[in-house]
Amino acid sequence: MQGTMKGLAIGLGHLASAALWLAGTGLVLMTLIIGAQVFFRYVLNDSIIWSEPAAVILMGWFIFLGAAVGIREGYHLSFDVLLYLVPEQGKLVLYTLSDIVVTGFGAGMVWYGWQLMASAAGVQLPTLGVSGAVDFMPLFGGGVLMVLFSLERIARRAAGLPTARFGEDDLEKA
Repeated sequence: MQGTMKGLAIGLGHLASAALWLAGTGLVLMTLIIGAQVFFRYVLNDSIIWSEPAAVILMGWFIFLGAAVGIREGYHLSFDVLLYLVPEQGKLVLYTLSDIVVTGFGAGMVWYGWQLMASAAGVQLPTLGVSGAVDFMPLFGGGVLMVLFSLERIARRAAGLPTARFGEDDLEKA
């Protein structure tokens, strides 16, 4: 089971790397678009009409992709006071409970993100000329990755493999 889990972890590690690269690219593109908008508006006195909605969509992508990768790598928000008081086995139970809650949150993002995408699919964003569903794709995509990465953490723990916590080294080597 550990060998299979390690192979799966390597594949999900590649997915997380790709998501992080996409998030970083989105951040750079958003910065360039906003910079161009400022230049066009204040220097050329002619605004780029599609810059704001495009920047907001890109921001949604880099936030949700980055949050999903943060969950996989153990950088999400946690409240660790109780962890100092319980034995190691109790910590594993609390880690798993936390991952189950995050999985539920990610599933909610998938469910409601899908509903929002479906409700906005018939609307066209006028300045971009694309479906309104594009606005909610980051919510859905980030939710899918959160569910995958949280389930990976639970499966790793069940297989007896470590899971990342804030500040720990890369676990693909473990």
